[in-house]
Amino acid sequence: MMSLSSPFTKDELIPQEERLEIMRDKQDLFIGIPKETQHQEKRVCLTPDAVAALTAHGHRIIVEKGAGEGSSFTDEQYNEAGAELTSDTAKVFSCQMILKVAPPSLEEIKLIKPQTVLISTVQLKTRNKEYFTQLSKKKITALGFEFIVDDEGRFSAVNALSEISGIASVLIASELLSSGKNRTGQLFGNITGVPPIEVVILGAGTVGEFAARTALGLGASVRVFDNSISKLRNLQTRVSQQLYTSTIQPKYLLKALMRCDVAIGALAGENRAPVVVSQTMVENMKEGSVIIDVSIDMGGCFETSEITSHDKPTFTKLGVTHYCVPNLPSRYSKTASISLSNMFTPYLLKIAEEGGIEHAIRMDKGLKCGVYLYHGILTNKSIGQWFDIPSSDVNLLIF
Repeated sequence: MMSLSSPFTKDELIPQEERLEIMRDKQDLFIGIPKETQHQEKRVCLTPDAVAALTAHGHRIIVEKGAGEGSSFTDEQYNEAGAELTSDTAKVFSCQMILKVAPPSLEEIKLIKPQTVLISTVQLKTRNKEYFTQLSKKKITALGFEFIVDDEGRFSAVNALSEISGIASVLIASELLSSGKNRTGQLFGNITGVPPIEVVILGAGTVGEFAARTALGLGASVRVFDNSISKLRNLQTRVSQQLYTSTIQPKYLLKALMRCDVAIGALAGENRAPVVVSQTMVENMKEGSVIIDVSIDMGGCFETSEITSHDKPTFTKLGVTHYCVPNLPSRYSKTASISLSNMFTPYLLKIAEEGGIEHAIRMDKGLKCGVYLYHGILTNKSIGQWFDIPSSDVNLLIF
């Protein structure tokens, strides 16, 4: 049998698509962690353990001295973890990537070099147009970590901090009932022969869920109100305990508030939290009862709420103790810092593995959701509408 000869070798006949392998060079990150200057912000983005994990992969991290003190992490711990310590704020802000909890001030933006990558919160309600203008002038690529989405479509950082807020709201209420200025001397706990503390929770999201879990764990009687039936149903399933749930109807809400010892506000809205508890409803609450308005950073859902601070967290109005401190997780700064650090570390290692932020946001849709400035171009539609700034779709900018 005659064999046919070919002008090509067997190797040459292999399709090019099979022969090519795209190799991405890993990138060593150069990260700066400045000391937080925003009032009462005590958290830090990376713990010493996270720094040790990153430096073990060859990444360089500069930490401003005292950056971890608010979260009980010493300079010595960061030094032992492999970080470089400096008192020079300008040196920290000269790094290729800046990692902060609070967004930088206008003075700090002046220290940032052009084309830097900034990862921080945005805190949209406290920003102004000048903030985005200054970042844009320096062609900065900025990610807001409250916009970053995980594989299941949930906001990673928001969920982590909401868990802390939910648990904290019950612990703070317990403290105020027993030792506050307007205290009633009541104990959260399932004591034999003693009626349990009654808790009303407005909102069946992550804050509401963890508040309910904590209150139930302490033996309280819990009632949860939300206008989303699906959220209430999911809450029932996840908590796995019998608890009262209802849509927000004034008649039933007023009845529950008149009986409760603690009311926790955890409702969110598109632009501000809806006010569902009127002053008249608060007037009908028991003397010495406690309101914890977790949604105060979005305006609050109690008509009587007023912003307070960690220095003076409470006030009494109509015989009811109000706790209305925004940024509640900062009260538990070490726990919050560890939680944030656990979220950041895998992302940073992934960015390095992918060869830098450019390729990482191409490949990771969740990380891409966090981008609100790409080389100085605004890519977040909500921010653009809020401040009347032109925005572009990030997918049209990344090739």
